[in-house]
Amino acid sequence: MYKPEPANTSNIILSDELVELTEKIAENVHDNWALARINEGWTYGEKRDDVKKTTPCLVAYSQLPENEKEYDRKTAVETLKLVVALGYRIEKAESKAE
Repeated sequence: MYKPEPANTSNIILSDELVELTEKIAENVHDNWALARINEGWTYGEKRDDVKKTTPCLVAYSQLPENEKEYDRKTAVETLKLVVALGYRIEKAESKAE
């Protein structure tokens, strides 16, 4: 039987810059999810219906209920924590003026 064993990231503290990045990642997570659903034939509907393939979550991230946004944020935070736990550094490249 499958027993999920995610990496323990409870001791990882993200920098303020990475915390700010989580919202952008969360929005991108939602957009990827939404695109996949649309490609599978799902459309917006008041209620989720797996047979009719309708869901109220096929809206822009900004229009999602807070509990749905929180799901995407948790995915973003845990992904960033795992990257840091694995020893990687995330740095924002400085934009160069031409």
